[in-house]
Amino acid sequence: MQDHEHADRWAWEARYIKLLLGIDFGATLIATLAAFALRFRGASYANWYLALSVLIPLVWVGLLALSHAYERRLLFVGGEEYQRVLRAGVRLTLVLALASYVANADLARGYLVIALVLTTVFSLAGRFALRKVLHRARRRGDCMHRVLVLGHAIAVSQVTSQLHRRSHHGLQVVGACLPADQLGDAARVVDVPVFGSLAAAANSAAAAGADTVVVLSCPELDGPMLRRLAWDLERDDIDLIVSSALVDTAGDRITVRPVDGLPMMHVEHPRLSGGRRLIKSVFDVSVAALLLVVFAPLFALVALLIRLDTGGPVFFRQVRVGRGGQSFGMYKFRTMHTDAEARLQAMRAENEFSDVLFKIRDDPRVTRSGRILRRYSLDELPQLFNVLLGEMSLVGPRPPLPAEVEQYPQDMRRRLVVKPGMTGLWQVSGRSDLSWEDSIRLDLRYVENWSLTVDLVILMRTAMVVLRGSGAY
Repeated sequence: MQDHEHADRWAWEARYIKLLLGIDFGATLIATLAAFALRFRGASYANWYLALSVLIPLVWVGLLALSHAYERRLLFVGGEEYQRVLRAGVRLTLVLALASYVANADLARGYLVIALVLTTVFSLAGRFALRKVLHRARRRGDCMHRVLVLGHAIAVSQVTSQLHRRSHHGLQVVGACLPADQLGDAARVVDVPVFGSLAAAANSAAAAGADTVVVLSCPELDGPMLRRLAWDLERDDIDLIVSSALVDTAGDRITVRPVDGLPMMHVEHPRLSGGRRLIKSVFDVSVAALLLVVFAPLFALVALLIRLDTGGPVFFRQVRVGRGGQSFGMYKFRTMHTDAEARLQAMRAENEFSDVLFKIRDDPRVTRSGRILRRYSLDELPQLFNVLLGEMSLVGPRPPLPAEVEQYPQDMRRRLVVKPGMTGLWQVSGRSDLSWEDSIRLDLRYVENWSLTVDLVILMRTAMVVLRGSGAY
């Protein structure tokens, strides 16, 4: 049983990494050849750029390998993989610039810009598509890691429920080991088979056919015991994961520092101010201004659609709470009838969401044009003006209503230390299908782990979510 499970695991992981290699090489080859065709259009003096177009894919794959973009611990889920690809894109730019300087070669800047941008974009898109294929397979129960969880019964039950609810993480709990004094009541608390006490964890992992052991915070598992467990699991080639009690803290904020043989976990404070925030503001304003120019014809078309459908005003302005608790007027295209606010109280009993937020899947106040605009988030486009005014960001927590903020517990006010965003983790993780608690949790995760790379990944994922039109109503 165990050998068979391990064979399946290594087979799909090896196949996945081979596909990644092919995607990265093919994406770069297409990008460089496209840059060659667009820049030179068959000019005879540019023949050596054709050779460069074939060489760059090899360099790109090598840089991705050096950036650890093929390591199993970074693949399959999370944004770290995409961040590594973006960093490799910067490194490729530096490598080509340095090589041209050393060789005293006058490389065509237009060719390089097109090639480097397309290389990064195509690799990111290919990896994103492959990951989505994997996640669909995991929803069917394929390509999963079989996990044995070690810890207290209540903690095991909570983690099991969370992992099974989010199958795309690929961790399928097949059993548990508990402290000896909790084995008697295990069946009442834990929903998976209990294989024994913590002392028998290594043998239990083998018996369960597990390829991964997850250790939760548990005082009974002291340092020497955990070290012996790691040795025993190494013998059977079973992965060991030690779960931290820290919630929603990104890996790049955590550094393990050995102090006299003791691994001390240093947690850096989130980056909420300084130079990186200035870069984010400049990025927001620049992109918002560009998008307003690009989408000007779309604005006119949407305005015409709204006027032809119901007449009345095109825009809807609503008070929201921004950074530091300051109120501002958020702009949207109007998607409801003009008497929507007056009809709200009469419809409170039909609320399908929570006591804090009011949402109805088939809200009768939404107009025909409004349903189309909401499905593809076109009603959010006027918020680009809020970004230009410095009231919002392209990416950030969901902009809350004053009534919502009044009901925040103290720790939830943490999401007000940054500007709200047109999109965010809440947008790419379910949109209106998210519960109130999940929406808050995702916003707090963003605040604690912000980076410009994370923003770029969220913007890319937003485009895919909006095109699918799922989770919006």
